[in-house]
Amino acid sequence: MLKYLSLVCSLSVAFTTPGATQSAGHDWPRFGRDVSSSSSSPDPTGIDSANAGSLRRQQVSIDGTVDASAIYLHGVRVDGADHDVFFVTTTYGKTLAIDAWNGKVLWRFTPPGFDGWVGSRQITNATPVADPDRQFIYVASPDGKIQKLAVADGHSVWSTAITKLPAVEKIASSLNFYKGNVIAATGGYIGDAPPYQGHVAILDGASGKLLHVWNALCSDRHELMDPSSCSESGAAIWGRAGVVIDTTTGNLLVATGNGKWDGKTNWGDATLELSADASRILANYTPANTDDLDQHDIDVGSTSPALLDASYLAQGGKDGKIMLLDRKQIGGETAHRGGEAQVVSTPSSARLFSAPAVARTRVTSLAAADKSGVAGWQLTGGRLVPSFQSSQHGGTSPVIAGGLLYVYDPAGKLLIYSGAHFEHQVAALDCGKGHWNSPIVVDGRVALPEGNANDHATTGILNIWRLR
Repeated sequence: MLKYLSLVCSLSVAFTTPGATQSAGHDWPRFGRDVSSSSSSPDPTGIDSANAGSLRRQQVSIDGTVDASAIYLHGVRVDGADHDVFFVTTTYGKTLAIDAWNGKVLWRFTPPGFDGWVGSRQITNATPVADPDRQFIYVASPDGKIQKLAVADGHSVWSTAITKLPAVEKIASSLNFYKGNVIAATGGYIGDAPPYQGHVAILDGASGKLLHVWNALCSDRHELMDPSSCSESGAAIWGRAGVVIDTTTGNLLVATGNGKWDGKTNWGDATLELSADASRILANYTPANTDDLDQHDIDVGSTSPALLDASYLAQGGKDGKIMLLDRKQIGGETAHRGGEAQVVSTPSSARLFSAPAVARTRVTSLAAADKSGVAGWQLTGGRLVPSFQSSQHGGTSPVIAGGLLYVYDPAGKLLIYSGAHFEHQVAALDCGKGHWNSPIVVDGRVALPEGNANDHATTGILNIWRLR
């Protein structure tokens, strides 16, 4: 049974009729909703503990598996009419605009070269990001490119490669956007076959020009490298949230996977804070046993850093632990090995592949899910204090919206929890099995893709639950 977590109270909202523009609607423009990827929304949803179990599901057939999440824009102009729209990118790079009221596919974009990789192991798990002007979205494709697409009809405005070896370097993490720039990251494929280097790429949203590159290995080289030209391979940036942004500074927060760490130019298995232009390392951390982690495939970067507040980060990993990091303690150019403020276990002490949700209300709260459990903590006095624990179901990246906690169990259930401390499971909605897929909850609707990218399917399902 869930114990206690104080977060936010339930809210309600009125809705307009289908097809009308919702002037009071809300957006969910990226993975995690905001640039810091909190996966928490204060916006009213209209869904509460009384009606959550009566949500009606529509299964929308789509052109592939979306092993990621959807994004959402309300009241945008598509094909000459106003629509509320979900946007999804499939593992083989097709992007679809789907009417949120009726599930109709409004347009689809197929990247050039699609026939050359469809059905192969060459995929992407990246969630798109919307431009703040709400006229464009940015998407990834398995050829290692970022595309700018028009919301109105899906046409491509520009296309820019962020890797020189897309068959080996994968765009797995979600895209982000901040102050006119698209921020993306690369990792490797299953098995970590060399050569590749995890890197952060910053592109100009208007032109698509590649502005800056930060390489996790050979980090003294600020360029898009031929992977074979660096003596080291690995250090993937592949956490679901990708690059997390601190809006108070514009600084970038990333975590890397297995790879060499020397605290100088090689930053495998590390948590890092980069300057806004990705030109400098401002803070860094790796566990004291970093060599052992690298040797035994225990990535720190299986999840992105969770920004708790101005002072603390939470960093999970494959070792079944969540490290609380004091940002002052890991700051500066000095290499920091060990020195965590606190270490707690993941919900079931299992590997963490999901992105935690962070709610900042009276207190800062953290919710996380792993293979066999869901748990929460409150940040109090520089410590993570346990607040709830459930071992009934595991889950992917949880979402807090409208006072409810949503957790997708990839065995085939969408679980919804309510109460002042999330002590009540109020719904267990049927759906298909999945992998890294996660829900979004906005304007009285829940959107959840299902399926596993590793099945290499060319068809799939987007679930949409509505109040009516």
